[in-house]
Amino acid sequence: MTEAKRLLDRALGAGLAFLVGAAVVNVVWQVFSRFVLRSPSSFTDELARHLLVWTGLIGAAYAAGQRLHVAVDLLPRGLSRRAHTTLGVVAEIAVLAFAGGVMIVGGLQLVALSFELGQHSAALGIPLGVVYLALPLSGVAIAAYSAAALIDLLRSDALRREDTT
Repeated sequence: MTEAKRLLDRALGAGLAFLVGAAVVNVVWQVFSRFVLRSPSSFTDELARHLLVWTGLIGAAYAAGQRLHVAVDLLPRGLSRRAHTTLGVVAEIAVLAFAGGVMIVGGLQLVALSFELGQHSAALGIPLGVVYLALPLSGVAIAAYSAAALIDLLRSDALRREDTT
C-alpha cells in the first residue's frame, strides 16, 4: 500500500509541477503579448482558467494525500484513543462518500454530458469534457488516499486491541 501511495504522490506532484509551470508560461506570454507586442493573446485568459481548475482540484487531492487539508482538531484532543479512532473512521468514510458520490460519479456524469452535447471552449476550442475530467480524476485520488488512511486506522486499532488482550 505504501508503494502505491508513493507512486500516486509522485504522479500528482509531477502533474502539479507541470500545471503550475504551464500557468506561469501562459501568464508570461499574456503579459509579453499585451505590453511588448501590443497585441494581446486571445486564448491566455481561458487557458489560465482551465489550468487553475486543474491545479486546484489536483492540488486538493495531493493535499489530502499528504494530510495537509484544513482540520478542526479541538474535538479529537479530548477523546480517548478508541473514540479518536472511531472519529477518524467516520471522517474517512465521509470523505470516501463525498469523493465517490460527488466527485467521481457526478464528475463522470458531467464529463459524459459535456462530450454528449459537444461542448467546446470558446477560445481554445477544446472539448469542455477534458477540462471537467479534473473532477473525477481528483476524486479517484482523494478516494484512494482516504481508503488507505481508513485501512491504516482500522489496522492500528486492531493491533492495539490485540496488544491489550
